[in-house]
Amino acid sequence: MKILYYDCFAGISGDMNLGAMIDLGVDPAFLKEELRKLNIDGFHLEVSKDSRRGISGTKATVVIENPDNEKHRHLRHIEELINQSTLSEHVKTTSLKIFDLIAEAEAKVHRIDKQKVHFHEVGALDSIADIVGAAICLDFLKVDKVCSSPIQLGGGMVKCAHGIMPVPAPATAEIVQSIPVKTGLVQHEATTPTGAAILVAIVDEFTEQVNFPIQKIAYGIGQRDVSEVPNVLRVYLLESELGSNNTSIEQAYMVECNIDDMNPEWYDFLFQKLFESGASDVFLTPIIMKKSRPANRLSVLCNKNILSGIKEVIFNHSTSIGLIEYMLTKTVLDRQENEIETELGNVRFKSSFYKGREIHSKPEFDDLRKLANLHDISLSDAEKIINKNR
Repeated sequence: MKILYYDCFAGISGDMNLGAMIDLGVDPAFLKEELRKLNIDGFHLEVSKDSRRGISGTKATVVIENPDNEKHRHLRHIEELINQSTLSEHVKTTSLKIFDLIAEAEAKVHRIDKQKVHFHEVGALDSIADIVGAAICLDFLKVDKVCSSPIQLGGGMVKCAHGIMPVPAPATAEIVQSIPVKTGLVQHEATTPTGAAILVAIVDEFTEQVNFPIQKIAYGIGQRDVSEVPNVLRVYLLESELGSNNTSIEQAYMVECNIDDMNPEWYDFLFQKLFESGASDVFLTPIIMKKSRPANRLSVLCNKNILSGIKEVIFNHSTSIGLIEYMLTKTVLDRQENEIETELGNVRFKSSFYKGREIHSKPEFDDLRKLANLHDISLSDAEKIINKNR
């Protein structure tokens, strides 16, 4: 399994991302050729080697050939531009997702409909190239998963089309509100709205843990060189050997609490609410607490993006007054579901694979029970007949 990891210790911008992707192995000639599919003139991409504080990498600059003739576009103009191009459907979808994130943020800041947002910075040619270029690069790398560290936003004030604004700029703050961030490393805008939207659109998981062997390290050089912190974006290409064994590695959270004063009949309702909220697994473990009181430990496995909702369910639907949570790593086998025809009727089979071979397979229990009832036979007999027909 190939993983792209963004180490945003000094933030991210659109041009830093392009530089990092080229440094990682994206062919600049291919990128330029793909950008021409937008069928717009007035810009070109310059690629060069550069360094910041002794760190060498690739600098990508979108050069506007006639700034005085620059057009400012609304979202619909950009959507038309991308949809009418000959770019791949995957590149189009990713590009539009990034633009939509920025439009949503600007609309919320200005309290207007997103279709009425007048793009200033992001409607300019350089931002269009940065965003569509990001989608092209991601498609070129063909990674299985994208991860990122928390994003450094910077500090101080920034000058934009609306005047002097605090860092993060209001649009950036809206875009990153649901992901982990850091602030204050530098007194300037470390992460731009374009950089933030690229990450929010493409990253599958935000984590500070790099658990796999690093195959390649690359650096995108930023335009700024005014602080002791190198203005670079570092990216890693990771390769999980486990991925070739029909497994995937996932980060998850376990939320737990000890309960000794709740009506046991309430647990079924609590479980239902937790699964409805997206929990991957919920289980109870009998324990003995202080003063030899019998109790249950409630354990809930979930992804980070629903962690707050899971905690809310537990507090609202149990007697717990405190929780613990910790991150863990799951190794999950690849699974497939196939429907087969048997003499009893159609049955869905769930199979799991490891190192290229099937190691577990069983009929879906709901189908098994339905056919056992239909033919008035035991579950055991139904399973024997179904397995015989495979």
